[in-house]
Amino acid sequence: MITSRKLLKNKNISHGFFNKNGGTSKGIYKSLNCGPGSHDNKNNILKNLKIVRDKIGKKTKNIYLVHQIHSNKLVFLNENSKLKKKIKADAIITNQKKLPIAVLTADCVPVLLYDYEKKIIAAIHAGWKGAYRGIVRNVINFMHKKGCNPKNIIGAIGPSITQKNYEVKADFKKKFIKKHKKNKIFFKNKNELIYFDLPNYVKSQLKSQKIDKIDMIKIDTFDKKNNFFSARRSLKLNLNDYGRNISIIMIN
Repeated sequence: MITSRKLLKNKNISHGFFNKNGGTSKGIYKSLNCGPGSHDNKNNILKNLKIVRDKIGKKTKNIYLVHQIHSNKLVFLNENSKLKKKIKADAIITNQKKLPIAVLTADCVPVLLYDYEKKIIAAIHAGWKGAYRGIVRNVINFMHKKGCNPKNIIGAIGPSITQKNYEVKADFKKKFIKKHKKNKIFFKNKNELIYFDLPNYVKSQLKSQKIDKIDMIKIDTFDKKNNFFSARRSLKLNLNDYGRNISIIMIN
């Protein structure tokens, strides 16, 4: 389990970015696959989620996950929320104690947020589509409506694919630059190929929302030695599926 130094300073929350180690799954899902959307054995996934939950806090509710769709949609969980219903969204926000919220990634960017004054947390799944569509902005705006001040929000950007391994097409680059000319800085050309810097693009969106307490964990999920599940690496190896890494946060 990898942690953010900035989030660790706050003793009334627990959090972690998990790689593929320490679970029960076999084969291409070995071993801590937490993705119900994968074709892994469902009992193994449930066991893996329990392993994660026990590391975060044994006396807690079940981990709340959403059905991620690469959108800018979010869900807010309060004391009246029906936790059994799985909602289509890419971010979760809550002010409830002992309720672990989490997102699943396999190269996309996981972002964990904590407002230490209002005691509100958020977990964001930011793939390129969600980031492009404004998932980060929507979460911060919602937290603002709940009384959060950006100066009191800590953001932790977890392990994800880095620029050197994220090759994209010319029309992809064109799409981003059409949205905003300054997006040019997130692209690099090398040997006639184009590479995109997704984690720094996500970081720039946090900064644009006046969040300056940002911890960036610079670990590449594509690099095999880091032991993370990677959709792009699985595709390169011609595998028909892949496991999911979990990033989780909870108010104690």
